[in-house]
Amino acid sequence: MHALEIRLASLARPLFGAQWMRFIAHLGLCAAYLQGGLNKLTDFPGAIGEMTHFGLSPAPLFAVFVIIMELVASLMILIGLFRWLGALALGAFTLLATFLALRFWELPVGMERFMAANSFFEHLGLVGGFLLVAWLDLREKA
Repeated sequence: MHALEIRLASLARPLFGAQWMRFIAHLGLCAAYLQGGLNKLTDFPGAIGEMTHFGLSPAPLFAVFVIIMELVASLMILIGLFRWLGALALGAFTLLATFLALRFWELPVGMERFMAANSFFEHLGLVGGFLLVAWLDLREKA
């Protein structure tokens, strides 16, 4: 490591190495899943409509599964109980949902395809974030 990198890291560590910052990072990563799960829970007919829109049947069963996945796995990450498992579950869920909902390659060239492609790759970034959370958690427990 270069001397400058060591010095900059020593300046950043008190803030970005703090436990509360780790919690904020986990909360940011899980925010969309908490919001999505709560929205589906409070608007179950809408959740069923979403499952139907994506061709998932039986829609009510899939809606219940998605609500549980989004909320329980997020809480596992936030409280640190089997954090690695919650992260892998949300990562796998996100990967599957991304390939189901954001098939940009099937769209004609244009703004809709452009936006779907951006969202697709942003979701892959979320998957990478969840893999990193799982890796770090398992590494700490080793």
